[in-house]
Amino acid sequence: MLVTGPQLKMKIDVECYAGRKADERPVRFRLEGKQYSVEDVLDQWYEPDSILYKVRADYGNLYILRQWTSSPDGTWDLISFRKDKRR
Repeated sequence: MLVTGPQLKMKIDVECYAGRKADERPVRFRLEGKQYSVEDVLDQWYEPDSILYKVRADYGNLYILRQWTSSPDGTWDLISFRKDKRR
């Protein structure tokens, strides 16, 4: 099951790993009151005003998360979700 599009865009709270720089990559996020751990960052790409991450989280589900780099607070959105069919 893949869910995308404007009907999905949801604000989420994201905790990031901070190594050489702040907010290098997401490690945890909270969605609808539930916390998910990022098991793996599968891909990362840049748009003029944001960074997108394709991540595998708890239970093997895939998410695309967007961080708005154009906003001072670095707001995050959930762009896409795909449920792991094997589970």
